[in-house]
Amino acid sequence: MDLEKIEQLVKIIENSSMLEFSIKEDDTEIFMSRKGVPGQPGEVVAVAANTPVQQEEEEEETYIISPIVGTFYSAPSPEAKAFVSVGDVVKTGQTVCIIEAMKLMNEVESDFECEIEAVLVSNGQKVEYGQPLFRVKLLEN
Repeated sequence: MDLEKIEQLVKIIENSSMLEFSIKEDDTEIFMSRKGVPGQPGEVVAVAANTPVQQEEEEEETYIISPIVGTFYSAPSPEAKAFVSVGDVVKTGQTVCIIEAMKLMNEVESDFECEIEAVLVSNGQKVEYGQPLFRVKLLEN
């Protein structure tokens, strides 16, 4: 990104109602912020540019998600041990939690063999359809 483009961006931000702005083009990333009241133009107070941005190899994260809206329970009863915890290896079809919906207890099973990396919800928490419940690492067969 050349200096002329950066100057144009500063002018746009000065005359806009935005308080923050960031853009990434190729291996250049620019973040701008300004003081002021939202909705009113003002003075740009900070411009930060990072060059080059290193592209890290990103592993695609895998999750076990909630199939329904309801309440998450990590164990079959309050006194019982949790179905799974961080570090556990889970087999395909193994129950990992219960989601209560309309007074019905629905067991959630793993669709694949995996290791639990993180439990993303707490016991008794309301969950939405499609909400990630567990971050997992797939295991090779």
